[in-house]
Amino acid sequence: MPHRLQKEISKLYDKILKLGTIVEKRVKDVIYALQNRDVNLAKSVIEKDSEINEMEVEIEEECLKVLALYQPVAIDLRILAAIIKINNDLERVGDEAVNIGQRILTIVKYPPPSLSLEFNKMAEEVEGMLRLSLDSLVYRDVNLAYKVCKMDPVVDEINWNNYRLIIDAIKSEPEMTEPLINMLLISRHLERIADHATNIAEDIIYIIKGEIPRHRITL
Repeated sequence: MPHRLQKEISKLYDKILKLGTIVEKRVKDVIYALQNRDVNLAKSVIEKDSEINEMEVEIEEECLKVLALYQPVAIDLRILAAIIKINNDLERVGDEAVNIGQRILTIVKYPPPSLSLEFNKMAEEVEGMLRLSLDSLVYRDVNLAYKVCKMDPVVDEINWNNYRLIIDAIKSEPEMTEPLINMLLISRHLERIADHATNIAEDIIYIIKGEIPRHRITL
């Protein structure tokens, strides 16, 4: 029984890593589309969302089947519980990439805004957090996971700065309200991807150390 359980967990681990690779590619693509106002790439990200949704459902069903058949305990139970949560977070990251893609289709109808939003820096931080969270999953590296958690406030601050700049711009250029609101929402979607990356990192800490670090990590 233990050998078969380990084999099933290994298969699930491989599937969640494959999903992570696909999701990371979607995020990279939509960020490129945002930076280059690439409508075709944005549409591609939107159209491919069903692949992520189908994989998320498949992984969850497999996890529940393993839980029912093998009734794992200790670290095996922690791994399965964490995979279920990571699976959900990855699917939500895919959703946020789709949301950004949909916003891009609106903002390209207008000239680029004149205000200096920190989207490039924000995108770099978000991509880095997602990459490190997935690396921590691959290597089960708790130090990488802690690093991700400590990066999150940087993204939060950029999001807040973007918010203030956009609100001021709406007041001075009300005719640009639609694209500016969509820029505001893009900033929020990027911030949410960072939150999901942090959730994944916290789940890795839970797998390795058996503790729930949420709200307890000191910066």
